[in-house]
Amino acid sequence: MNTQAQRIRGPLVFGDLDQQALDDAYDQSKWAANQTLITGRRGPASARALTRIAPPQRHAYGAGEIETLDFYRAKAPSPAPVAIFLHGGAWLRGRAADFAYQAEMFVNAGAHHAVIDFANVDAVGGDLGVMVDQVRRATAWIWTNADKLGVDRSRIYLIGHSSGAHLSGCVATTDWRAFRMPQNLLRGAMLVSGLYELAPVRLSKRSQYVAFTDAMVEDLSAIRRLDRLTCPLVLACGTNESPEFIRQTQEFAAALRAAGKPVEMIVAENYNHFEIGETLANPYGLLGHAALAMMGLAKA
Repeated sequence: MNTQAQRIRGPLVFGDLDQQALDDAYDQSKWAANQTLITGRRGPASARALTRIAPPQRHAYGAGEIETLDFYRAKAPSPAPVAIFLHGGAWLRGRAADFAYQAEMFVNAGAHHAVIDFANVDAVGGDLGVMVDQVRRATAWIWTNADKLGVDRSRIYLIGHSSGAHLSGCVATTDWRAFRMPQNLLRGAMLVSGLYELAPVRLSKRSQYVAFTDAMVEDLSAIRRLDRLTCPLVLACGTNESPEFIRQTQEFAAALRAAGKPVEMIVAENYNHFEIGETLANPYGLLGHAALAMMGLAKA
């Protein structure tokens, strides 16, 4: 539980938040006492899933050692749709192998599942632009190699959670002409508990490891790039997340509606940041059912 009301507040830094409140608002561990329990379940769950589904094919989408992806093949004839997943971890942690447990739902429902590996921000001098470039190139690689992978190019979907939702927002608002690819490359995207405006994040303690610049904030805030968005979005957040993650999601949804962009908003009552992410692996869970519905594969 957050205890901001029980201390003397300092000067306001953003909105009605002082520095400590803003720092805490961008630190989900302050709002989820069970974080380590939930993240600790990923390894065992992934190991169990891999006893029931085929291991992923490992593909390189770039020359860098980390520039690889895990590709789980659908239990359905090709070409099949694909759900690309970008993991969270405050831009600091996480690997594709941690999320094998999610693949079982997608492959059994008739979709491929591609989980992208990309650099952590502290390994690239604090430059989020490097990470965004990697996930854009990974998405472009899947589109380019769709025939080889058995992917239906007209049914490429993107899902991101937490900092992965920030990266996904950047992918969804990419100018694909720079890649010589169609602007409507994505059929749909689900962004969960993400950050879509970096200006307040720059003022928080995340600036200790992200080298924010004016250009980075301008270029990598998805809410400022809605003119490039061509696919419907599903946005989700939990009511037990930090107030900034909730506000960011609400304001992004409002901006999308004002711009005439199709958006669906999912409010997860009584879920925190990590609990909501875990539901993506369950076809009857909050996010799992919504992801399959987005892809036209929803369970009855």
